[in-house]
Amino acid sequence: MASYEGISEEPHRSLEAGTLHRKFSYPNGRIETTSTDSGPHKPLSRRGRTALSLSATSLRKKSDVADTVLAKIPCGGLRGVLMNLQEIFLNTKVSFLFVFVIVAFVLYFLNLNQGWVFAASLLGLVPLAERLSFLTEQLALYTGPTIGGLLNATCGNATELIISLFALHKGEIEVVKWSLLGSILSNLLLVLGSSLFAGGIKNLGKAQNYDKKESDVGIGLLFVGGLCHLLAVVYTYAYATVETDFFPSNRLEMSRVCCIFMLIAYGMHLFFQLKTHSQLFDDPQDVNALVDDGDDAVGEEEPVLTWWSAFAWLVFMTVLVAVLSEFIVNTIQEASQYWGLSISFTSIILLPIVGNAAEHAGAVMFAVKSKLDITLGVALGSATQISMFVIPVSVIVAWIMGVDMDLDFKMLETGSLLMTILVTALVLQDGTSNYMKGAILLFCYVIIAVCFLAVKIPTSKSSLLCIFIFLAILLSYHYWVYCMLKLFSLKP
Repeated sequence: MASYEGISEEPHRSLEAGTLHRKFSYPNGRIETTSTDSGPHKPLSRRGRTALSLSATSLRKKSDVADTVLAKIPCGGLRGVLMNLQEIFLNTKVSFLFVFVIVAFVLYFLNLNQGWVFAASLLGLVPLAERLSFLTEQLALYTGPTIGGLLNATCGNATELIISLFALHKGEIEVVKWSLLGSILSNLLLVLGSSLFAGGIKNLGKAQNYDKKESDVGIGLLFVGGLCHLLAVVYTYAYATVETDFFPSNRLEMSRVCCIFMLIAYGMHLFFQLKTHSQLFDDPQDVNALVDDGDDAVGEEEPVLTWWSAFAWLVFMTVLVAVLSEFIVNTIQEASQYWGLSISFTSIILLPIVGNAAEHAGAVMFAVKSKLDITLGVALGSATQISMFVIPVSVIVAWIMGVDMDLDFKMLETGSLLMTILVTALVLQDGTSNYMKGAILLFCYVIIAVCFLAVKIPTSKSSLLCIFIFLAILLSYHYWVYCMLKLFSLKP
């Protein structure tokens, strides 16, 4: 129970009625109860949560000042609406970035500099992506463990999928390939590397262990996806003009068939994770223990929004993500030219770094607290989902739209992907972590980024300038992570 200047508030839930209640006790003895009916939708088991949803939920915060002000409002209906708005826009540690959503709209419709429209849209996606994950988690609490797990597993990378669909609609096939490739590289090298490095530095002299069984499954799926990309590239150079009795000579058809099997494999993975072997994916490091460290949002068992409220906000946030994604797709070429960068570098490096910054900060936070199973779930889970779900879905949707998108990501991109998977598998092979393993992954990411930075750069002078730009971006990213750790009251 919370008390504000003589007024006490006690939130509770009636499971039988499926209703959210808030009871206020005033100094004069009057007691007022407000409730919001969620209809037939009642909160069920929290089982089925994924590491991605835990990472998003970990960024929630409680606004005591806002609670104090809202508790003084006598009208129960108005107070309920304002509390709903507070939960969506204020109770997140990245709420200050919502202003960039408005800035992006203003810059775009005033037809101002396209580079700044692109930058504002990217920054605006940070809180929207975090809220999408949070709202998906809220809906999952009203379903059974299987449906909740499916919601969390399939909507974890909704932002990347929406951007890909808009880029496909405009025929920007290379942008789709580069952005999805960049998301995989970012999760495996930058996110996981930063997490292992920060966790190792924070816990010097302490053993950091994790369960290898879950990571082995994710690495295996990543190798399956990498194999499909490798075969598409090899097919281009070896058998593109050879007719056989077993395989079509058209690389596009082969890619579509591979995508169908990739989706089947991902579906089997979900069945394996949520049904037959769910005990392997239950966090052995007791997530509820995080409450003792001050992370109340992570350990909460009760939803804070009703089903209909969460669903309505999810639709609204999805529309905003779709609009900002359209802004990004429409301005990415002009922004790249304005900053003197190649489109490949912008798509592979900038989009994933900024778009998933909130989720990445959560992964680093768990690593600092030695919750490496959750950190690996965030990094490997997101990379696996993009490789085995988002990419095949993009290819199939492009097929339906009449766009010829295949799995041939070109030699440089495919080689970077396969080496990334291999290095990650070697780093995670023994079930222990230290800061040197994180540094190895980070070095690989920087080397790959510099390689793509050099693409289509005409002169050595501009190449040197762009290298400094990239290093500034990378330092800014790690400063962002540092600020997020300070918000968590942790010293990296």
